[in-house]
Amino acid sequence: MKRKTEGLKELPDIAWEKIEKILPEYKKSPKGGRPRSDLRKIMNGILYVLRTGCQWKMVPPEYGSGSTCHRYFQEWERAGVFRKFWQIIVHEYDEKKG
Repeated sequence: MKRKTEGLKELPDIAWEKIEKILPEYKKSPKGGRPRSDLRKIMNGILYVLRTGCQWKMVPPEYGSGSTCHRYFQEWERAGVFRKFWQIIVHEYDEKKG
């Protein structure tokens, strides 16, 4: 059974620029190895799960594997990424709307 993934919502560039600044710093391994997943796609996958309430294993393949999205979600939650982003956007909203 093929899942319908048309019309998936993607994180706007302006939001990604803010989130990217607060993500943990990832360094390339001197040993090489597998390239790191596209973090923006991973974030889109995380937001897909949060928006739809689906299981991690049901993340559309465009976002990478559900287990990878879940692993990053847990790491970023522990690092306070989502809380920091929320604080940034609430502060910006307050500045614009008073």
